[in-house]
Amino acid sequence: MRQIIEGSHAVAEAVRLSRPQVIAAYPITPQTHIVERLAEMVADGELNGEYITVESEFSALSACLGASAAGSRVYSATTSQGLALMFEVCFNVAGMRLPILMTIANRSLSAPLSIWNDQQDSISLRDSGWLQFYAEDNQEAMDLHFIAYRVMEDHRILLPAFVCFDGFILTHTYEPVDVPTQDEIDTYLPAFTPYQKLDAQNPLSFGMYATPEYYMEFRYMIDQAMQRSKDVIGKAGREFGEQFGRDYSSLVEEYRMEDAETAVVAMGSVCGTIKDSIDEMRKKGKRVGLLKIRTYRPFPIEEVKKSLQSASTVAVMDKNISLGSRGAVGLEVKDALFGSDISIYDYIVGLGGRDIRKKDVAAIVDLAEKGEGNLFYGLHEEVL
Repeated sequence: MRQIIEGSHAVAEAVRLSRPQVIAAYPITPQTHIVERLAEMVADGELNGEYITVESEFSALSACLGASAAGSRVYSATTSQGLALMFEVCFNVAGMRLPILMTIANRSLSAPLSIWNDQQDSISLRDSGWLQFYAEDNQEAMDLHFIAYRVMEDHRILLPAFVCFDGFILTHTYEPVDVPTQDEIDTYLPAFTPYQKLDAQNPLSFGMYATPEYYMEFRYMIDQAMQRSKDVIGKAGREFGEQFGRDYSSLVEEYRMEDAETAVVAMGSVCGTIKDSIDEMRKKGKRVGLLKIRTYRPFPIEEVKKSLQSASTVAVMDKNISLGSRGAVGLEVKDALFGSDISIYDYIVGLGGRDIRKKDVAAIVDLAEKGEGNLFYGLHEEVL
């Protein structure tokens, strides 16, 4: 059923339909509306699950870790400083191969304090072993939760996942969203069957001490599961499309790339603005396209190569910065295209929630085509 619904509430609906058995979260702007709505659902009997009230984000993910190890389908949500407080537990969860789903309402990290959107928070945990999905709009944000549960609970994967969508830009925006029925989701997403769990009758240990002779093998196995997840994501996304008419079989999405000479690469809600800007540039005769990265971890190297092989210029728009280097997406794209003749430029944009307008996208395309790149775009002149 199509509803006009706030992004945070669309995510809460997706979580309810996924039937988590345990939810543990701590409220933090701009994530609060998600867990507030889930708490209401549990209290009103709309969601048959345990909602654990905790004193911090560290406690929230720790509670999720224990619940997942005990064999429950688990959910949490956070953002920014809350995710930073979970840092230690994020690595524990991935290392123990616990399929926990967590929504990230992307927000800048302090200091200085900012409650506005960029993607620095989730990108800062790119090496933690969590799958990372990025949504362009609230429909995609809802759908990716169902797909993420399917993928991470697959016994060939058993990794946790972030579903990321932009704080305020999406979390607090009302958009039309097709909300599936419970029967439809029950058909697509089967009940969770843990590969192994804590059981007093069959004792197991999780997260034990590893000597140097064995530690590296554990990291290798996580990496192999991450690589295997590409095919599992593709299958889950294709089957979702067959059932619901929205195809997520690829880890990327192309827009007007069929004859593009210049390609813009980005992820998240800015892709909607980029599409509108591309339409305007096309009317002026510029052959520009967009490659949207939907899955940052695992990174879709082969898809990026294939999509960009005919372009002469690539402009990456990164809403993050690996300080002292470049944006995280820009680094990945340059690695994927290493050895090609394509000119690749990385632009740091939108940090701390700064607006990215259609005219900014057009200006970045002009800079890339002139060979002027690898810079913070739109800085105040007095700092230059």
